[in-house]
Amino acid sequence: MSRGYDVAKKTEKEKMLGGELYIADCPELSADHRYISQWLDRYNETNTHTQAERQPLLEEAFAHVGKGVNIRPPFHCDYGYNISLGDGVFLNFNCVILDVVKVAIDDKTQIGPGVQLLTADHPRDPEQRERMLEFGRPISIGKNVWIGGGAIILPGVAIGDNALIGAGSVVNRDVPANAVVMGNPARERPDSDRHFRSKT
Repeated sequence: MSRGYDVAKKTEKEKMLGGELYIADCPELSADHRYISQWLDRYNETNTHTQAERQPLLEEAFAHVGKGVNIRPPFHCDYGYNISLGDGVFLNFNCVILDVVKVAIDDKTQIGPGVQLLTADHPRDPEQRERMLEFGRPISIGKNVWIGGGAIILPGVAIGDNALIGAGSVVNRDVPANAVVMGNPARERPDSDRHFRSKT
């Protein structure tokens, strides 16, 4: 059996989850998107709820939700089932996660308002885009990371433990553990360390 035949037999959802080119408006993915849209309608009406009251809702939609996760509504995502959150993760108001493939955020990471985590990508070939093909690349964020408000994390980026991402930064490459990055495109700023970290 040829590789081409195997790919042809995959559903669009299987292609999406595998990081391959896929078409998003197939019936299966459209149904998944309707489901999460209905969930988002419910979740985004929970402004007066406590974190503990929201926790079961998060567990209903996401792949994994650790203890004490707090996402302030409004919140937006593509599917929900590709999102994994560690213990004590915090997302402030109006965050967006385009989770066409896996998004993993580890323990105690704090994410400011209006941050976008974007796994969704599009072909550079205009003919493929015209055929409505797209693909995703996963995002992983380590423990105890702080991402400032309005930052954008682009497809395929991995951020190491204890890193700090400056507000408004556009992160298009991996960030090592303990690094401070900022700007568009985000670059490591060793000289900024003294402004952000207390002396020990």
